[in-house]
Amino acid sequence: MRIIGRQVSVELVGLWLLELTISFWLGCILLGAGLADAPRSGVANQAMVLALTGTLTGFAIGLYRADVFRRIRSMLVSTALGSLVVFPAAWVASLVLGVNTDRLLGRDDFWPLKIVVTWVVAVFAVRLLFLAAVRANVFVRRVGVLGPVGAIARTATIVRTTQRGFIEIEDARDAGGALPAAAALREAGIRDLIAIHGAPSILAPAVRATYEAAGITIETEAQFWERHLKRVDVDNLDAAWFSALHDSAGGRLQSFVNRAGDIAASLLLLLFTLPLMVLAAVLIRLDSPGPALYRQVRVGAGGRPFTVLKFRSMRVDAEARGPVWAKQRDPRVTRVGAFMRRTRIDELPQLLNVLRGQMSFIGPRPERPHFVGQLAEVIPFYHERTRVKPGLTGWAQVNFPYGASVEDARNKLSYDLYYVKYRSPLLDLAIMFATVRVILFQEGSR
Repeated sequence: MRIIGRQVSVELVGLWLLELTISFWLGCILLGAGLADAPRSGVANQAMVLALTGTLTGFAIGLYRADVFRRIRSMLVSTALGSLVVFPAAWVASLVLGVNTDRLLGRDDFWPLKIVVTWVVAVFAVRLLFLAAVRANVFVRRVGVLGPVGAIARTATIVRTTQRGFIEIEDARDAGGALPAAAALREAGIRDLIAIHGAPSILAPAVRATYEAAGITIETEAQFWERHLKRVDVDNLDAAWFSALHDSAGGRLQSFVNRAGDIAASLLLLLFTLPLMVLAAVLIRLDSPGPALYRQVRVGAGGRPFTVLKFRSMRVDAEARGPVWAKQRDPRVTRVGAFMRRTRIDELPQLLNVLRGQMSFIGPRPERPHFVGQLAEVIPFYHERTRVKPGLTGWAQVNFPYGASVEDARNKLSYDLYYVKYRSPLLDLAIMFATVRVILFQEGSR
């Protein structure tokens, strides 16, 4: 199933619909209607606003990602944090939609708290049952792989990291190392085959026709990565992959819409965050000597350099010995700077870069020329990420932590190139939602 430009697990969509339904009926009961007359009562609209707000908030902070179900603690903490914004979000949505809020505000001073606690308990119960089903492999999809053993292990490791409980990778070769019979695959519950580099025979038209006639889908490793892992297999790219890409500008109309959206959103956010930025500038000056703003040359679209603006989060002599990657608990970071990095406040001045047209809201992270030169020497096609403008947030930023090594840069490139290929307004919307999660949980900050 494809939603917002990317494949979403049918099981997770089912979970969302189940929680939406339970939240609606629970809202009806809490707001004073019985199950039988809820659709006809005056509280149905308010209950639906509450249910939609709760589940969409959960989507925004990443409660419907497969990796949330790897750890109970992660699932519970994510749900608990989501509950903190459910009620105020429902109240604001009601005001915007013109829905009466009298029942929502309640019968006593603690009524909003009672609604939130009841909603959280219900969601916890549903999610614990879903987690048990995931761990029992109720939803697992078995995928057969044909190719060199080392390559199979590489793909299997990545799948276990992000899709455990939903996708299981298996070596599909028979005991003699030959192509498996379609009937044997179906008996083993395998409906998908991946041809890893080195196993091209499976892609022959006659072989493909035989498998597809038996209801078995065949795809290359690159197709599997892009469809299920939402990233590009950088190690197996060639020039033909890039020549097949559409013009990164996406046409004049899309460019105009993107630019208009960047200008409107940056002006709105500048106005909204101006008091916060003034406070940040004052605290920076009080905390350590030096200017509040920090200017640094970065690489923009088409490889053109520009000067990015940030709030200074390090000591003024942080790079006296030359550029280096930031690291965990970096001693160069100031006390105020550490907080700003966790909350991404240090990025707010980049709104001016967006207004100038040097950046967009969404795109690859702008890198420094010093590091770009180093990375381009060891990572093929690294410069291709500059086909689009760099962004305040992006697909790599919300899917991979802060990069501080060549291998990290390689992994982030796989997400950046996925965005270059599949960028669309709906994918941008998904990234904006995911950015909320990253800021709330302070993921990837250094």
